[in-house]
Amino acid sequence: MTARTLRLGTRRSALATTQSEHVAERLRVLGHDVELVEIVTEGDTNRGPLAQIGGTGVFAAALRNALLAGEVDLAVHSLKDLPVAPQPGLVVAAVPPREDPRDVLVARDGLTLGEIPAGGVIGTGSPRRAAQLEALGLGVEVRAIRGNVGTRIGLVGDSCDGVVLARAGLARLGRLDEATEVLDPLQMLPAPGQGALAVECRTDDTDLVELLRGLDDADTRAAVTAERALLGELEAGCSAPVGALAEIVEEEDGSLLISLRGFVGSTDGALELRRSAVGPIEQPERLGAELAQVFLDDGAADAIAPPRQPGPAVDAGHPQPAGPDSTPEGEQ
Repeated sequence: MTARTLRLGTRRSALATTQSEHVAERLRVLGHDVELVEIVTEGDTNRGPLAQIGGTGVFAAALRNALLAGEVDLAVHSLKDLPVAPQPGLVVAAVPPREDPRDVLVARDGLTLGEIPAGGVIGTGSPRRAAQLEALGLGVEVRAIRGNVGTRIGLVGDSCDGVVLARAGLARLGRLDEATEVLDPLQMLPAPGQGALAVECRTDDTDLVELLRGLDDADTRAAVTAERALLGELEAGCSAPVGALAEIVEEEDGSLLISLRGFVGSTDGALELRRSAVGPIEQPERLGAELAQVFLDDGAADAIAPPRQPGPAVDAGHPQPAGPDSTPEGEQ
């Protein structure tokens, strides 16, 4: 591809621009000038619940519209913000190597999750996290909070004993040392696609599609494809209490498999379903769909209905939907 100036669309938050700069730097190394173009999405400005302001794609829609209108050449999304259904005219040309997808706790006095006393308050805007915290039976209050990474952490020691965020977001912002515990997926499965980025461009921009393919990581793409296939088959959006984590494992004969674990639950902790499956790396969509069917056979549909928000909301002072895993700061 002939060197050209590429306009990269990004959400305006600190985390989104940091993620976009990571992709931009890789393209600059390849000899291309890259200009970041900030796009304001409805998810960045509307304070209402995600389900009321447009659902899963509320953070991606403005970026995608800018792509389709030719205002930008490519866009970087937090993959867990991206709807499972493809957008006509656009292609996710690259899924770069994934950050650690696990969640973390940031708590007062260096506490771990098990050390927060009964009656303590843990803040999260995610029904997925709320459902898994309630299922642990710790006797804590799970309270809905709003705000970006910095404002959520600022609640610790004030209105919350601790908050749960995505490790990837803290790592990308250089704030990982503020985490007091990395949560084991046995306790807290991440959101499908958590920690991964999606680099999207127009399908007909074939030179750019080919260029971006060089940023793609095959193992990451296979893993997140399985996770998102699970989500899609469940017909659940990012505001549903669904967790998933796929990992690539190597057999003794050298063949590669995908190990996929999933969680579906209710935000009051009354329903907790954890299931897993293993399949060939060449068939991630099939593996995700098959595991989703196991969940549906076991009664997951009731939990996937629009969730009750966990506890009274605490507004941390920034426009943001209450309830989804996706927030104006992307990976939280």
